[in-house]
Amino acid sequence: MEYPRQITAIQAAAILISTIIGVGVLPLPLFAVQSANTGAPMLTLLAVHVAYIGLWLITKLGIRFPDQSIIGYSRTIIGKGPAWIGNILIVTFFAVLTSLAAREFGEVVITSVLKKTPLEVTVLAMLLLATLSTRNDITTFTYIHHFYLPLIVFPAVLIVALSLKNAQVVYLLPLWGNNPPDLLHGTLVVASLFQGTFIYTMVIPAMRRPRRAMIASIWGMLIAGGLYISIVVAVVGVFGSEETENLLWPTLELAKTTTLPGNILERLDAAFLAVWVTAVFTTLFSTYYFTVHAMSKMIGLKDHKLFSVFVLPFLFAAAMVPQNVMHMYEIITIVGRFGLVLTIGYPLLLLIVAMIRKKGGASDGARAAENTK
Repeated sequence: MEYPRQITAIQAAAILISTIIGVGVLPLPLFAVQSANTGAPMLTLLAVHVAYIGLWLITKLGIRFPDQSIIGYSRTIIGKGPAWIGNILIVTFFAVLTSLAAREFGEVVITSVLKKTPLEVTVLAMLLLATLSTRNDITTFTYIHHFYLPLIVFPAVLIVALSLKNAQVVYLLPLWGNNPPDLLHGTLVVASLFQGTFIYTMVIPAMRRPRRAMIASIWGMLIAGGLYISIVVAVVGVFGSEETENLLWPTLELAKTTTLPGNILERLDAAFLAVWVTAVFTTLFSTYYFTVHAMSKMIGLKDHKLFSVFVLPFLFAAAMVPQNVMHMYEIITIVGRFGLVLTIGYPLLLLIVAMIRKKGGASDGARAAENTK
């Protein structure tokens, strides 16, 4: 067996939730409003369904091949040569995704909190933290996500709930938007914020009962997707679609306008940023872990610790490529849409070929059946 089977379905769902809720929380309402104005909540709901297609595909593959990650079963399904090409593209994409998340973190920190701190320092600090964390095994990886989940979800839910008292229903009408400029583009951009769920391919082989992976994936997407939709509803309901388009990080502005009952805290943006930093770490932790873990499996290493430090300079260099914030988000949208081809198209290809060639499942799944008893 390739992985220790210690992860429960609840822990698997926790990994998905803490991975999805991350750096993309801040610009999420802006992305949605730019493409659908008042229809931003409906667009986000549609994006959640698109994102779940990719998660459903890798979950089905994980159940068919419960003892292997995507690096292993892709070789079984389509052969070593084609699998090598597909895996290289996947690893490269998640390496770029990790570097862009670190850069976005740095931009927010130097703009909102540490205004005199060099950008390079904040980016390198987050990457170093992730580097040290990725040297742990999959069990410790799970415990870290499970521990931080309440610290991410509950404060976010509280801020959204408190902000809704200032919302205006008229700002959310019409529900499908007023002549939305580009629903397809916006749906793909928002759906790309969920691509960290690809870490699930590493999680399923370590689950005690891989057959429960589908239930965990549904709950994970429901909670994370529901929170994302709630954030968009709150932002558009408070600011309106036209004002939201003028805000670079609308969710942060929402936290600034939210107060606790009794004016215990007049602004919650400082507390929200502390929660957001934790969310960024767990997301970047997952993408970084997938990158180094997949690289080690591709060349047959038993330990991925070597790559944890090896890829750090390359990730830092990639994070410094964008010239400014606007250039960074242009790159993020392009990379995100391209990534959907990989995170949805590649698993879809593998699942179709596996079904045609009758790989996995009943033919190769005797051990999987034993593990689900």
